[in-house]
Amino acid sequence: MIVLNLFLAFGLFQAAPSRADEPGFDRKEDVIYGRKYGTALTLDVLTPKANAKGVGVIFMVSGGFVSSHEAIQPVFFKPFLDHGYTVFAVVHGCQPRFQVPEIIEDVNRAVRFIRHHAKDYKIDPDRLGVYGASAGGHLSLMLGTAGKAGDPSAKDPVDRESSRVQAVACFFPPTDWLNFGEPGKERLRATDFEPQFSAAFDYRKPDEKTGLWLPIDDPDTRREIARATSPITHVTPDDPPTLLIHGDADTLVSIQQSESFEKKLRETGVESRLIVKKGSGHGWVGLDKDLDTFVEWFDQHLAKPAAAKAAQAAPAGAVEKRPG
Repeated sequence: MIVLNLFLAFGLFQAAPSRADEPGFDRKEDVIYGRKYGTALTLDVLTPKANAKGVGVIFMVSGGFVSSHEAIQPVFFKPFLDHGYTVFAVVHGCQPRFQVPEIIEDVNRAVRFIRHHAKDYKIDPDRLGVYGASAGGHLSLMLGTAGKAGDPSAKDPVDRESSRVQAVACFFPPTDWLNFGEPGKERLRATDFEPQFSAAFDYRKPDEKTGLWLPIDDPDTRREIARATSPITHVTPDDPPTLLIHGDADTLVSIQQSESFEKKLRETGVESRLIVKKGSGHGWVGLDKDLDTFVEWFDQHLAKPAAAKAAQAAPAGAVEKRPG
């Protein structure tokens, strides 16, 4: 499994406690938040048994745009549960069967589902944060910048809900497929990516005559898809406060992706913060400790609606460098 290999490479499973060592929360597994092509889309709900603050944070279970239930490990959610957050671990339809645009639709659906059932989970629907790493970071930023209002005329009541979130935190995310690593360096074709990731970008469309899914070869169409799936394209002044942590020695997703994105947020007037891990690559041993910084970010921006609005009313940008 690509996602497990990536997380193992990051060192995230070192010292991860077993489920038996985690008596402080209740876990409801495989909650179905949607269906497509006869397949169930699921999430796990993890709720603190004590001192729950009624605030939800959504974990994008994704590495290389592969998502799996077994990748929901305590190391990813324990710091949040310890601080009273209810955690929603979202598993999306993934590559090689599904591509990035379809995956983005899945995670938007997940946010709508969570908001629709906020009372059931005893959380505030107006205080939702999202976090993830790498592909999960990309999806987190897509929700932050391109989450949408619900369709009031939708038959399904879940689709009437908004998929906007109120705070974002992520590690080393891709942010701009049209300027990937340097200005003007486009990644439009599946072959522009490493083989283990290329299926996520193998864009296809149904052919009415044959009924088959055929490759999209037109470069302008592929460029438009790349633009639509780049978080930086969607930055607007009403985006939520956003935290990024990125290693300056990352050779898979260049730190340029976070630098240019944070700059765009700052110039647009969105509160943002970029923490640069000196000498670190695409993940580092002890990365799980940096989740505490995510907790602090959510504590600041999801404390209560008034506090969140006040934080957005006086946005600021900051770049901080830390040892890797």
